[in-house]
Amino acid sequence: MSQWPQAPVADLISSGALRVEDGNHGEYRPRPEEFTRHGVAYIRAADLRGGRIDFASAGRINATARERIRKGIGEPGDVLLTHKGTVGRVAIASTASPDFVCSPQTTFWRVIDDTLLDRHFLRLFLESPAFQAQLNVHKDSSDMAPYVSLTDQRALRLALPGLNTQHGVAEVLGALDDKVAANARLCTAAEDLSTTVFRSIAEDDPTERPLTKLARFINGRAYTKDATGTGRVVIRIAELNSGIGESTVLNNIEVPNDNIARPGDLLFAWSGSLTVHRWFRPEGIVNQHIFKVIPTDENPLWLIHQLLIRKLTEFRAIAADKATTMGHIQRRHLDELVSVPAPDAIERIHPIMDSLWSTALSAEQESLHLATLRDTLLPHLMSGRLRVKEAEKQVEAVV
Repeated sequence: MSQWPQAPVADLISSGALRVEDGNHGEYRPRPEEFTRHGVAYIRAADLRGGRIDFASAGRINATARERIRKGIGEPGDVLLTHKGTVGRVAIASTASPDFVCSPQTTFWRVIDDTLLDRHFLRLFLESPAFQAQLNVHKDSSDMAPYVSLTDQRALRLALPGLNTQHGVAEVLGALDDKVAANARLCTAAEDLSTTVFRSIAEDDPTERPLTKLARFINGRAYTKDATGTGRVVIRIAELNSGIGESTVLNNIEVPNDNIARPGDLLFAWSGSLTVHRWFRPEGIVNQHIFKVIPTDENPLWLIHQLLIRKLTEFRAIAADKATTMGHIQRRHLDELVSVPAPDAIERIHPIMDSLWSTALSAEQESLHLATLRDTLLPHLMSGRLRVKEAEKQVEAVV
């Protein structure tokens, strides 16, 4: 498992160095009517993304539910692990985290003795292949959905090198995480500024035109059928929303150029979640329920992106009315008129809009590279085969 000393989780708990606890089950868990728009964050597996807790996406429970809960009450610095349904997703609560509680899908691992265990090292070890392999032994032990009980979690083992080594590992990999997080903030800022700049010209002598006169909407096809398991990623809505994962389909089939997405291409999921995405990953194959959007008549890509964003609320309302099927729009809805600013106004803001689009794309691609490097270094560091100083040199070259 590792060249470092090992410590049973149960021993760390009994010695008071670590606490491991999941969310409330049964009568103490929140009831449907106790969820509200404002309140205490209730963290589920879906709220753990990129090693961090997405509090913006989390459900909220009212004071009545919070007062009844006795277990899984989180604290800043807790490391969260998903153990039911989705098993093995890990995130750490920042020191500025708001109040939250864990759902029965999640467990917090709380460092009590930080002279023995670094919480950031703990988070990294829980993400490592060595620890994930331990989870995999237990998660399919029943005919139910994948599940690792609290008892099974406490029977696992942690690598426990010296504290200086733990700090070093956390610092070198944390530098990559911090750069990825900074890039994410840069992308958000670029998107927000793009929206603001576009809004400033939206009413400049606009004309009404259908989206289909501004761009081609090329529907993907059913490319997951008989997939080979090798080759390019088949881009489904899951890949747009969550990235590449264990369920991602690969296929080396030859497809028309219009069904290939390359970095910088615009994709529009017209079914399910109805979202618009800039594809930044390596070349992939566009599956059904997704349009590849190709501007016509030299319309800039950012213009089509902004027009689609402004239309999304209406499209989602249309999709929500389809109660008996998965929500979607039809191609005829793309023929409805949208308000397009005057050509001279578009030309005036084009340099900044094009620059913002390129800046965000570059940041997304850099983060993809950094994440790959991190995932490469993680198992070697966690096994003790790669020294921290050697990893630092590789990280210094890219951050």
